Amino acid sequence: MEQHVKNRWLIALAAVGIHLSIGSVYAWSVFTKPITKQFGWGLTDVQFTFSIAILFLGLSAAFLGHYVEKHGPRKAGTLASIFFGVGIVGSGLAIQLGSLPLLYLCYGVLGGIGLGVGYITPVSTLVKWFPDRRGLATGLAIMGFGFASMIASPIMNSLIESVGIANTFYILGIIYFVVMFASAQYLSPPPKEWVPAGFSADATDGKKQIKKDLCQLTANEAIKTRRFYWLWLMLFINVTCGIAVISVASPMAQEMVGMSVGTAALMVGLNGLFNGAGRIGWASFSDYIGRPNTYTAFFAIQMVLFFLLPNLTNPVMFMVAMFIIMTCYGGGFASIPAYIGDLFGTKQLGAIHGYILTAWAAAGLAGPIFAAWVRNTTQSYTGTLSIFAAMFVVALVISLIIRLDIKKLQEEAKRKENSVELAS
Repeated sequence: MEQHVKNRWLIALAAVGIHLSIGSVYAWSVFTKPITKQFGWGLTDVQFTFSIAILFLGLSAAFLGHYVEKHGPRKAGTLASIFFGVGIVGSGLAIQLGSLPLLYLCYGVLGGIGLGVGYITPVSTLVKWFPDRRGLATGLAIMGFGFASMIASPIMNSLIESVGIANTFYILGIIYFVVMFASAQYLSPPPKEWVPAGFSADATDGKKQIKKDLCQLTANEAIKTRRFYWLWLMLFINVTCGIAVISVASPMAQEMVGMSVGTAALMVGLNGLFNGAGRIGWASFSDYIGRPNTYTAFFAIQMVLFFLLPNLTNPVMFMVAMFIIMTCYGGGFASIPAYIGDLFGTKQLGAIHGYILTAWAAAGLAGPIFAAWVRNTTQSYTGTLSIFAAMFVVALVISLIIRLDIKKLQEEAKRKENSVELAS
């Protein structure tokens, strides 16, 4: 009896459903003003909720990556929906009781765990379903995460105005739980030895060749390799600089190029659009030019732009530079799972991706704090931007060094192939 194979585009849709829900974390700033106004809590204290959520995203992705591999995407997705749903509903209770520690626990810790598991589960599944278009597939899901705040922000705003903060959390928590739970039920890995229709035929007539993964490593084997740490550092630098710029985009634009408050707010909104577009655009493009070239391009482009930013006086030019930086920021997230697949195989991709995402957790804490510190010390954003430009020089060098490891792996794989052919 032939096994029923699920539609991989519906799997992609389910993945987008999960990412659109958890990506709403990026719209946290919509809650900060109403919460500080209602309770008189400090802005930094309320913002800290977001930092805890991102920290737990990284930690849970690292520690629960093995759970995803062992129990499969359906169970892992269901677990994510429970944690995230309970976290958001619990945040409503925290607001009702006026308890900041409870808000940290519910939104930060529980929501953060749901975020981490919900982030890696669909991505590791999609990479296995799309061996022919790895970048496009992961770009699709992670684009959902990038665009989510654009969709969620206006909805949250109008809900807060009409039903209050606590009820907004209750309503959203239930909606996110339903969407994530339903999406998770369709997720599953492809059958063993499965390839997309027409693929084996294409490969023999030389039209389409699936690139073989350089090796198949477990997560614990992967972290013993040098290239794992090169990838970690590249993501860390890309995210640190990106998050830092996102966190100060509006005041920086007003101070450096004299942008009005309204125009700066418009730029911040459009940043989200380019962040999302960069995820799908760059990740799809990486299928054609290869992941190593994609990352070298990210760092070369941003290195130049961060050097130029302090010297730009025209608001339009400043905006354009910011938008290009945003596409590279989003693209960095979206291309990393495909790069992991290329370098370590898909055997335990979810777990390896989880380990790599600790770079995001570290950057989420480091970026904004660092940007604020340099700004206060030097009394201008110019110093911050120059330091970031220098960091991209380091990232660019790493993106070239990693190629030496890739070359070595390719030679080893070729040697193995030749010895197998000789033996047969």
